[in-house]
Amino acid sequence: MRSNTIDMTQGSPVKHILLFALPTLIGNVFQQIYNLADSMIVGNVLGKDAFAAVGATSSITFLFFALCNGIGSGGGVVVSQYYGAQDDRNVKKCIVNTGLIMLIVPVVFGIAGFTTAPLLLKLLQTPDLILADAVLYTRYMCVGLLFVSLYNFISSMLKALGDSRSPLYFLIASTLINVGLDYLLVVVIPMGIKGAALATVISQFLSVLLCGIYAYKKNPYFAIGKKDISISGSMVMKIVKLGVPMSLQFALIAISSMALQFVVNTFGTTVISAFTATNKIEQFIHQPYMTLAASLSTFSGQNFGAKKNDRVLKGYKVSLIMMAILTAFLMFVMQVFGKTIASFFVPEQEVVLLAAKGLRITSVFYLTLGMIYVVRGVLTGIGDAFFSLFNGIIEVIGRFTIPILLTSYLGFGEAGIWLSSGAVWLISGFTAWLRYRAYFGSKVQASVKTALHTGKNGLRVSRSGRKYAPSQK
Repeated sequence: MRSNTIDMTQGSPVKHILLFALPTLIGNVFQQIYNLADSMIVGNVLGKDAFAAVGATSSITFLFFALCNGIGSGGGVVVSQYYGAQDDRNVKKCIVNTGLIMLIVPVVFGIAGFTTAPLLLKLLQTPDLILADAVLYTRYMCVGLLFVSLYNFISSMLKALGDSRSPLYFLIASTLINVGLDYLLVVVIPMGIKGAALATVISQFLSVLLCGIYAYKKNPYFAIGKKDISISGSMVMKIVKLGVPMSLQFALIAISSMALQFVVNTFGTTVISAFTATNKIEQFIHQPYMTLAASLSTFSGQNFGAKKNDRVLKGYKVSLIMMAILTAFLMFVMQVFGKTIASFFVPEQEVVLLAAKGLRITSVFYLTLGMIYVVRGVLTGIGDAFFSLFNGIIEVIGRFTIPILLTSYLGFGEAGIWLSSGAVWLISGFTAWLRYRAYFGSKVQASVKTALHTGKNGLRVSRSGRKYAPSQK
């Protein structure tokens, strides 16, 4: 049954994390191209106001995506742990029960988002000039919520089983279709914002359709018949126990983004456009960190399920090194080429210069951003989802207070928008490090110490290296 999966409980942690992360990273980048294709075509063809309208919707649509995808991510953690423990029966049961949940939750939140879109955008002080387009785009994204949530569910399950390549192929295909449809429905057939949104929804539908068919036919854990479709109360509770805190954590991040968007909207369409450009670019910056965290989560989940805590700690340490190297590269790129990258989105120079300034500010804080993702990856993999929720609360408090403090009271003006993002990452990264010290210092390192002082055949090893038999009770 395990021919299309990868067992990460044996072999080099570095090799497993890198080989798993690479296709996941490519997949995440292509997933971002969905939104980038919309933004770049809209910005260059329809102008900065239409570009600002798309950007004004991002925090709201992310909120509803987050509420749904946390459940799927929680199910993925449970699957990775059962897989590491070689409990194939519960692996399949978890996939079925998570899938049943994911058929209901996106529909509920999609309807909620569709009906409340005008109210939410007005509460965020979206300028009247772009309000109608923003409402239209938000509603189309809510229609596609079911498709993107189901794709992420199937993708998380495959990744939890060590297969990060298969979802990538279908995502690349649907992304190319999205780019082609964007050009067709915005440039060739001038449908405006509606065309860009429709292209994204169609592409999302194709991605879940193709990935679902492949999983059913090629992965034995997805070979689900009528006899397999049943709700297990205990399994649902286990999924919900992990998934709900993750959903709430993602939702809190989305709410914090909405708080920042509220401040941004008060500065007018030029600042909104610049912030949208930096936001789209930094969605790419987040991808390698997110990929590393996802890879580390699967690695940690499988090894935690196999009771190999020493490998969990090794995976964490090598991931920190990889994150530091990645951060140095990303900082250099943003400091030197930020203006050039920003110019891809909008032609207006005032927007480009402001966006480049924002990228130079936030890139200074990328190391703390990476720390957040690495710690979350490990703790999520071992089932400590409540820290992510706590970290999300810290981020919300920061997003509600720091932007207003910097822009209105400390005189930083529009620069305070980007400086506040870095400050929030700094605070969240510090709390993540504290959680690492509290958890790993007391539990995992104790397990590693025990393992290192145990020789073959159960013999204990003293500090001097002398072996002796463990005491018998």
